[in-house]
Amino acid sequence: MAKSKTPSYVLILPIRINKQQEAILHKRIELGRKVYNTCLGLALKHYKVMTESKVYRQVKNEIKSTNNQFHNTRDLQTKKELGKIRKTLYNKLEGIYKEYNLTNYGIINSITPIYKPFNKNIDSRTAYAIGDRVWIAISNLLTGEANELQFKRYGEFNSLEGKWNKSGMKYNEKSNTIEWNGMSIPAIVNKNDTYAHIALNDKIKYCRIVRKQIRGKYKFYVQLILEGIPPKKYKSKTGEVKHHRGKGKVGIDIGTQTIALCSNQDVKLLELAPNVNNIEREKKVLQRKLDRQRRRNNPSNYNTDGTTKNGIRIDGKLKKLAWYKSNKYNKTQQKLKELYRKQKVVRKQDHEKLANYILTLGDDIKVEKMNYKGLQKRAKKTTVNEKTGKFNKKKRFGKSLANKAPSMLLEIINRKLSYDGLTLLKVNTYTVKASQYNHFTHEFTKKELSNRWNDDFNLQRDLYSAFLIMNVKENLSEIDREMCFKTYEKFKELHDKELNRLLELKKNGEKLIYSMGI
Repeated sequence: MAKSKTPSYVLILPIRINKQQEAILHKRIELGRKVYNTCLGLALKHYKVMTESKVYRQVKNEIKSTNNQFHNTRDLQTKKELGKIRKTLYNKLEGIYKEYNLTNYGIINSITPIYKPFNKNIDSRTAYAIGDRVWIAISNLLTGEANELQFKRYGEFNSLEGKWNKSGMKYNEKSNTIEWNGMSIPAIVNKNDTYAHIALNDKIKYCRIVRKQIRGKYKFYVQLILEGIPPKKYKSKTGEVKHHRGKGKVGIDIGTQTIALCSNQDVKLLELAPNVNNIEREKKVLQRKLDRQRRRNNPSNYNTDGTTKNGIRIDGKLKKLAWYKSNKYNKTQQKLKELYRKQKVVRKQDHEKLANYILTLGDDIKVEKMNYKGLQKRAKKTTVNEKTGKFNKKKRFGKSLANKAPSMLLEIINRKLSYDGLTLLKVNTYTVKASQYNHFTHEFTKKELSNRWNDDFNLQRDLYSAFLIMNVKENLSEIDREMCFKTYEKFKELHDKELNRLLELKKNGEKLIYSMGI
């Protein structure tokens, strides 16, 4: 059964369980992991057999050749004919997927005999939901979004869900309990939690039980997937809406660690997720400690030069290394895991707050398209520093992107806009060239990445880019120069005000991101 495509949101509630129920939930989640891995392994076998067939390879080659012709031709008639050929070839490909059971329905059929021995713990609806997760992984492999798939290791599979709220895992709205295969688990809904009480009036599509490890202990929650949009939050004292939505244009120039905002109300240059940096040093210390403990516990797994061995040869065969983990190592690993969890929570909180602030500035929000995967990759070319004569590092922005997660912020903004039927507008980076454009001279000038100022008129580079993005036309491909002239005076006033704020912070000893250029 296909899931409904109506708008949805999630309400998370803690649940109250005893030791017996906790043991059962651990058991069922582990069984769910084994069902997932078994089903994925079977699907990967089908995939391997399919990729070895001549028919599949022939159709893929024809699709590749036709796509190249389709995208490179400019003749409309030829493009129309090639479009029909492409449609036929893709239909053939879908037929091949169906033949090898590499469809959503085929995977659900294959999961039935896998879960049957465990049907006292894993019901049919829960098993089919696991099948959906396998299908999402396989579909990424089929479309080329993933190069390979990994099985879930012990402790990596931490949730189970149903397909609907009528049978299997379901939430009883009258008693506020989760009923699932003989278990009745109460959910905790506080009397003062107005948001939860309003949300529970909406239709429950299905529910999900989630296991989280917090400070070394497991805690369980229920996620209710509700139909509709989230209710608004109000201030308890005044009754006003907490996060009001603004009207008007907003331009965003987002980097790997900073974000520049421009609207008719305010201009800001901010650090992304500023509270994440607080745990970075502690994380490095624990990682070094883990490495020392690992080497001390497994000295035979390392070469004399300190590198890890590829394996151990036994009877002429290379076998995997066995790694011993001491109790102290496990405790250190648990501390590091807790730090990563905190980092994730803090980053999410910072992004949610910043997204709410951005939405108060306006509802017509534009941002440049960014290839974050490309920014994460190491540089391909080997270059030499002219001053020192040493090789330049090939590292780029992987660490900054992992810590600050700018893409996550954009997803949160887009999700919040979707509640009002709007979307985050992405302008064409290659035609707009906001970092190069000068609306006074109508010229494009390339700048070095290290140059953070437009020296011609003394403007901070990121803030000026945000201003230009705000004034991009509706086609999202060119800047409205006339609108730039109309709004420039207000922008300059707000720009100088923001610079004064940043300079004041620096005077007070606060460390600013280097790319701000302050």
